[in-house]
Amino acid sequence: QVQLAESGGGLVQAGGSLRLSCAASGDTDCISDMGWYRQAPGKERELVATITNGDRPNYSRSVKGRFTISRDNAKNTVYLQMNSLQPEDTAVYYCNAEYVCYVPAYDYWGQGTQVTVSS
Repeated sequence: QVQLAESGGGLVQAGGSLRLSCAASGDTDCISDMGWYRQAPGKERELVATITNGDRPNYSRSVKGRFTISRDNAKNTVYLQMNSLQPEDTAVYYCNAEYVCYVPAYDYWGQGTQVTVSS
């Protein structure tokens, strides 16, 4: 099993920046891809960015060029640097880890961290 602990959310003005962190613990050797998703009030959870074990990133169209995902495998931590934040980025941000020691693979989720961008 894997536990995910997120940190770094908060309130920021439009145009500002925040950095989210997600530290994984437990059977971290079984983690493959990691990523960030977000859910705004009244909306479905959506992909923000993912990163493979080999550091290959993937971004949603809405954040590409503004957000950067990275991971430190030695610390079992994934980061999301968010720049040029806009009010539409307001959401609860969830960390995700793909656990591949189960067949089929299983998704673990963090508890979520609130990001609020004021105009």
